[in-house]
Amino acid sequence: MIFPYRFKVVFLSFLAVSICYIDRVNISVAIIPMQEQFGWSEFQVGIILGSFYFGYMITLIIGGYLADKYGGKKVLGYGLLIWSFFTIITPFFAYSGIWWLILIRILMGLGEGITFPSWHSIYARWIPFKERTRAVAFTNSGIAAGTLFGYGAAAIIIAQYSWEWVFYIFGLLGVFWYFFWNKIVTSFPEDNKKISKEELSLIQTEAPSKESAPSIPFLKLVNNAPFLAIAVATFCNNWSLYTFLSYLPKYINAPISQGGMGIDLASSTFIIAILIPSLVSIISLVMGGYLADGLIKKGYTVLKVRKSVNSIGFFGSAIFLYLISLDNSLINMVVLLSLINVCSGICAGGFGVNHADLGPKYTGTLVGISGSIGMVAAILSPIVAGTVLEITNSWNVIFYICSGVLIFGGIFYLLFASASKQFE
Repeated sequence: MIFPYRFKVVFLSFLAVSICYIDRVNISVAIIPMQEQFGWSEFQVGIILGSFYFGYMITLIIGGYLADKYGGKKVLGYGLLIWSFFTIITPFFAYSGIWWLILIRILMGLGEGITFPSWHSIYARWIPFKERTRAVAFTNSGIAAGTLFGYGAAAIIIAQYSWEWVFYIFGLLGVFWYFFWNKIVTSFPEDNKKISKEELSLIQTEAPSKESAPSIPFLKLVNNAPFLAIAVATFCNNWSLYTFLSYLPKYINAPISQGGMGIDLASSTFIIAILIPSLVSIISLVMGGYLADGLIKKGYTVLKVRKSVNSIGFFGSAIFLYLISLDNSLINMVVLLSLINVCSGICAGGFGVNHADLGPKYTGTLVGISGSIGMVAAILSPIVAGTVLEITNSWNVIFYICSGVLIFGGIFYLLFASASKQFE
């Protein structure tokens, strides 16, 4: 069986997202022995975890613009090499002092910020409209896959060797990935010599965009309610997402007296507690993409599908997050986290793929700018979580805040989202 060439582009983009999150969340596990070794407070840990997103926020916009203007292949390839290098040298900076560690985390964020706008820009040129949601959903499942591998492998590496080796080993993954990316992928399908004429014709007929973006309509963006609906939904989704990406290992490891699970980092139970929800997330995201594409194919309007699945994702996750605060049973926590990930999977056809509806040729730019706004939440949420732990020594308030933010984001998107083209 011969697979379409665009599937190779999607698979390598999935691996890029996976590596992005492996290198992003490894410190969430490594921070546990690092905090003990260096004597950091919870507030300092929050600053360290949040500092990554200062750099990330900047290059989200720049990466989207460059990918739309010049093509996403080089932008994503070079960005991944840069952040892989910074991952490898992280231990050296950690031993140099907390502010040096914060600096290297910011620099890592600068490298990783180009990831999502780059592959979204590539998909706008490579992926036919009828396949777009499932392609985006599959690629986004790299978030869960990378998180799963990053958490689990980091715990094993720390138990067998030391926290330093987490950064050395993970940083090398990007170098191997780049070899295949540079050899196989092109920014535009017509530039690829290995694609068949039949597939190229299909892509050129049905892909959302066949051209580079001539300019960026900044003024239109900030005054456009449908785009703001995406931006607000991104912010609210990121608040919950990055709270858990940063603090889930600490929550599982934290004493039961603080509302945590009290599970040792080196135990198999620790890995299982992370493994099951992450596996559910991978499956749910892929199925969520097929669900949205299937509903659209059956005749439901794109806007109705976007709003419906988005509402299930946001409101369902908010309810299950609140329920976590009511019970400290390990089994119930794993079940509730899994249900949250099911909701997030159903949400795959919502705000996260809405950018290309509004402006196909500006997809990378729209993803970059909305993602940059969302990164404000990624910066603030770990700091707020660390401050809450410092003051209250309890996890429940963190869950309440996440639930409230998700409810607000779901309502805002429901009121103002659109699937009509806004930017020509």
